[in-house]
Formats: sequence, structure tokens, C-alpha cells
Amino acid sequence: MVGYWRINQPNLQTMIRKIGIELVLTVAVIATVWFGLSQVDWMKLLNVKQTTRNTEEKIGDLFWKMLKSSETEITSDSIVSPIDSMLTRICTANSIDRKKIKLHLLWKNEINAFALPNNHLVVYSGLIAACGNEAELCGVIGHELGHIEKNHVMNKLVKEMGLSVLISMSTGNGNSETIKAALKQISSSAYDRKLETEADLAAVDYLAKAGIDPEPFANFLYRLADETKNLPSQIYWISNHPESKERAEKIIERIKGKSFLKTEKKDSLRFERLKERVKD
Repeated sequence: MVGYWRINQPNLQTMIRKIGIELVLTVAVIATVWFGLSQVDWMKLLNVKQTTRNTEEKIGDLFWKMLKSSETEITSDSIVSPIDSMLTRICTANSIDRKKIKLHLLWKNEINAFALPNNHLVVYSGLIAACGNEAELCGVIGHELGHIEKNHVMNKLVKEMGLSVLISMSTGNGNSETIKAALKQISSSAYDRKLETEADLAAVDYLAKAGIDPEPFANFLYRLADETKNLPSQIYWISNHPESKERAEKIIERIKGKSFLKTEKKDSLRFERLKERVKD
């Protein structure tokens, strides 16, 4: 036993030195990280987040106030109620707080829907009329909910306009032309491809949990891309760019091999009546 100890003692000493070095390095790393974190002004950082949230609330309400003053809001319960039911169904199935979503319907022939800061969701009558069935409209609603839930709306505005400009607008120091430009930016231009796809796939998941077939949503993207290819893209919910069809293909890939309940005849009739009302 004594001989064995003497033969392996150098190895033991090497191991002890190695452990000692690793311990010193670990302590050094922890100390460095701790020092770095101690230099962060956490109060300032948290204040920025709170400022952004306060700005979002004011900007969203400001945008909606401007829209409401320049457009005609749909108040008929025979139109509002069915759309509200679709939204509620999707929110409930996906544990999204329905009360926080502010649904607005406007009389406007443009095929459009968009989200504003502070959870405002705007849908034009032209979009409702353009949808072939309820599932298509639910897909668009789910897509916009995706933008809201993933905070795409405010991130887009901050990136493209700057937080300081938005704060100025929210405190009443922004001129009307700047506000109009910001509203146009958020209502008539698409997000980048990554965010649009992210919202599409979020919509697919939302619809699936709500028991709604997502395939008609993909069909809507295909069809609208073809129908509006010779018309101004800025007034439509999707543009005539090829990525619209690519997005549809990603939706089809997402639901491949899955089965969903098909729309019942009574649901189709109900949606046709809704479309007739928005065309009157």
C-alpha cells in the first residue's frame, strides 16, 4: 500500500493544483459578473420599461382617437357581436385576457386589419367582405393577436420612429402630421418577414386550440395575393409580394398531418349574412 501511494502521489498533487486553478478562475468569473451587474442602473432600466409602457398606452389611445374622428365606426350589434364572438373564442381557448383587447370595427372598403399600441385591434368592413368564410377572418384576427401578444406593435414603432419621438407625441408635443405618419406606418405597412411569419404561426396555434381549421387562413393568403396583385399594395392586409404565398406554405406545413373540424352549414350561412350586412 505504501508503494502504491508513492507512485500516484505526483498525480494527486497535479489534480489538487488543477482544482485550485479552476476554483480561482470560477471565483474570478463570479466576481467579474457581480461587478458588472452592480454597475447597471436597474432603477433607470426599470424606469425606461415603465416609461415605454406608459407611452404605449397614450399612443394607442391617441391613434384610436384620431382614427375614430376621421372614419365611421361600426356600432350595429348585428355586425359587432359576431366578430366579438370570434375574438372571444380565440382568446378564451388560448388564455388571452379578452378584456384587454379593444376591438374596433370601421366602415372602410379597404381590405385591412391591424393592431395599434395598447391592445387596440382594428378591422375594416372591406376585410370582412373579402373573407370567404369565418375561419379566414378568424385567421386574420389570430394573426393580429399574435402581433399584440408578442409586442410586435410597439417594437416596430420604437425601431422606426424612436422612443423619444413617441414620448413627445404621447405628451402632446408632437404635431398632427407626425402622428398621422406614425399611424399610417403601423396601419398600412407590413412587419418584416420574420415577424409576419411569427404572427402567422401564432395564429395557427390559436386557431387550433380554439377548434378552428387554420387551412382557410392559408387559402386566404394565397387568394388575396392573386386578387390584389395589380392594385396598390399599401391598402391591403397583405401585399403582392411573393412572401405572402411563402407564408401560406409555412402555414400548410405547420398543420400537415393534423385534422380539424370543418365549418358546419349553419356557420357558413351565419357568416354569409354577416357579409351581406357589411356590404349594405
